Order: sequence, then C-alpha cells, then structure tokens
Amino acid sequence: MAKKKIRECAGKKLLKKHIQRLLSTLNFNKLLPIEVTESTDWKKIRQEHPELLDMQLVAKPDMMFGKRGKHDLVLVNANFSEVKTFVKERIGKKITINESVTGKITHFLIEPFIEHSVEYYFSMTSERLETIIHFSVNGGVDIEENWDSVKTVSIPVGGTFDELSKEEKDQLLEGVEDKYRVPTELYINGLFALFEDLDFISIETNPFTFITDNNGTLLPLPLDLCAELDDTAKFKNMKKWGDIDFPDVFGKITIPEEQFIENMDAKTGASLKLSILNENGCVWNLVAGGGASVIFADTVVDLGYGSLLGNYGEYSGAPNAEQMYDYTKTVLKIATAPKTGISEKASVLLIGGGIANFTDVAKTFKGIIHALKEYEQKLKDRNMRIYVRRAGPNYQQGLQYMKDLGKKLNIPIDVYGPERTMTEIIPLAINFLKENGIEPSNVENNNNN
Repeated sequence: MAKKKIRECAGKKLLKKHIQRLLSTLNFNKLLPIEVTESTDWKKIRQEHPELLDMQLVAKPDMMFGKRGKHDLVLVNANFSEVKTFVKERIGKKITINESVTGKITHFLIEPFIEHSVEYYFSMTSERLETIIHFSVNGGVDIEENWDSVKTVSIPVGGTFDELSKEEKDQLLEGVEDKYRVPTELYINGLFALFEDLDFISIETNPFTFITDNNGTLLPLPLDLCAELDDTAKFKNMKKWGDIDFPDVFGKITIPEEQFIENMDAKTGASLKLSILNENGCVWNLVAGGGASVIFADTVVDLGYGSLLGNYGEYSGAPNAEQMYDYTKTVLKIATAPKTGISEKASVLLIGGGIANFTDVAKTFKGIIHALKEYEQKLKDRNMRIYVRRAGPNYQQGLQYMKDLGKKLNIPIDVYGPERTMTEIIPLAINFLKENGIEPSNVENNNNN
C-alpha cells in the first residue's frame, strides 16, 4: 500500500461520479469543481459551464497545503469576473509556507459558493486491520483548536458503518441536531462505501454541510476535501479513477530520474519508487520492500547521517531483471556523479531488504549486477563501497553472484544473508565513511558549503 495525495478537484469529481452507484439515496450533484492552470482558456470555461456566470463562486489553490486563507489565496462569494481576476493575479507566482517551503502556485480550484450555517468535520483513514473514522460537530478552520470535540470509532476490515451498534453511533455523532442525524449517517455510509470501492487511504472533508434539494430534503455536501489513494491499486481502478494525477508535495521539484522511475512504476505490476533527497549525499540505497526502505532510512538518520542520505526508495512485487537494471542504473547515475564537500571522499551503496516472500533474489540481483558492471569505473572513482544483505527465494545464488562480482571488478562488496539482521550492514557502512573522514560533526559543515 503506497498512499498518494490527489488534488481536491480530482477527489470531488470522484465523489460526484461514483456516489450514486454505491448509494442511490445520496448525490453530490451540487459539486462543480473546475481545475484552473496557467494555460486554462477562460472562454472555454464560460462556454462549457455558462451556469457559472449566474453563480457566486469560490476560488482557492489546489496544491495540497493548508492555511490558504492566511496567504491571501482564497476568494469566496465572488462572481465569475472577480474570480478570473483573482486567480490570474496569483497563479504562477511563488509563495513560501511554513516559513521554509517555497513553491509555485500552478493549480486553482473554482466551484460554486454554498451558503451554509452548519460545519461538521469528518475523516476516514485506512489502517492495517481497520478503518478509523473521526467526526466532530465543530468543523471548519478551527478544528485543530477544537480537537477535543472529535469523536472516533473504528470499523474492522470487512465491516461497514451500518454494522456499528447504536451506542457506537451515538457516541460518534454526539452533538448532532436531530434534523441532521439521518443525512449525517447517510453521508458517512456513502463515503465509507466509496472509500472501500475506490481504494482510498484517507479522506477528510472539513467541513461538510447540508443543503436542501427541490423536494425539501436535507442532503450533505463536502465543502473542503483532502484525500489520498492507494496508488498500487491504479491498474485495478483504471476505469474508475480515469486519468488521475498524483502531484508532488508543494515545493518539491521532480527531477528527470524520479520521473523516469515513476513512469516505469505505472507500467508494471511491480512497485518501483524513488525520491532523491540529496544529490550531494554519500549514503545510497537499493532496498527491497516499503517497510524495509523506511527502516533503512530511519537507521541512517539515527546514526547521525540523515543529511547525507542520497535517496529514499524501494522495489517490490517481483520486478524482472530488466526493470532492476533500469532502476539501479538510475540510482547509480546520481550516486556516482561528482560531489562536493566531504561527500567527495567516499560513499556507500546499501543493497538490502528483509526475507522476500516471492521475489526471486537471484533474478533481481542479475539486473543490479548488470548496472554495477556498467558503472565499474565510476564506482571506483567515487570510492564507493557496497554492502549487501538479502534473504528469500534463491538468495544463496544471488549472494554468490554479488561475491563473484566484487572479485571480478575488484570493488569491495560485503555480502551477508539471513545470518545478519537486516540493518546490521548500515553501521558497517557508516564506519567505512568515518574511516574516510566523514564524521557526523562535519555533516552540517558539508551542508553549508
């Protein structure tokens, strides 16, 4: 499971498109989210959505960061002309959030303004064995200050909201006015069904409110939405999700190597992930498994070398040798590039992971070895030492491949199997860096160069 944030516009379109398929008594027809970028043709918006000309609207960045109003980036209850001017003055401009993260505003969301007096908070998060639901009658921008009002309930895997006892529902929905009780339960039922059907990892609607339809019936409606999908389910949900975008976090610029791996990942049933943390780093990873990749990164940080960690990533799901060759070559391209400061002295490559369930270790190592052979001279120029720890199907053969490679290329490769714990190779690698004058006390100085 790999969670990826989606834009608010995309999330609302998914809700509107699928909710009646899953719960016929609920609809989000009042949602009309429209994405605006620097290249948007405003005349086309007017032609395709003439109803907007007679509506009051909302405009806000769709960039996966909060507190947008504090940066003068939200306009409410404005006409189409005012929204157009507001957006064009701000889109494409750089801003700094949280005092340190700077990025360019590339996407705005415009949608109808909904007059309302009630603001409820609702969120769902998928955990390993359950889904956690949070709810509060004190929704809106001050929810963090009112977090003690948030009620929580968990639904086990395979369960539904309807299966909760009356006592559990009453506890969760404490404070809900009687007239809002039925539409609130309808809302939670609908979003839970959609959450499961579309493989969401999390949904937060803060706030959601209520509108009255033509029959005088109260219907719930989300006003603000944040959501994450399980991107490993992309192939399964291709038709349901459509051409959905998984944007980077605000302020992050994707480099070509990361984009290359992302494109590879989208075309295979295996999982291939790569994030470059520090191109000038001297600790590089080729780690099998999402859990192992987190453990490796955390251990490097715990040992004081987090600022010199070059990359974070993982491969899993039995990638073939060709895919591993391309993945490894991409990492090595950056890892063996010229460095500055203390990273010039030496570097390490950690090839690790736990005990594989079905990934053929020997097969994946063939792809890694192919790339290492191509980079033989650059590995030597970088004074790079390689540490290997792996276990699983055909691991003995894979480890022997690595030992033979070290002898053939005359490159130091320390090779271990299940006789060592997964992270034991990391202190060995750190000791090698220390022997070459790369000490934790010098790391900050390296960053200042």
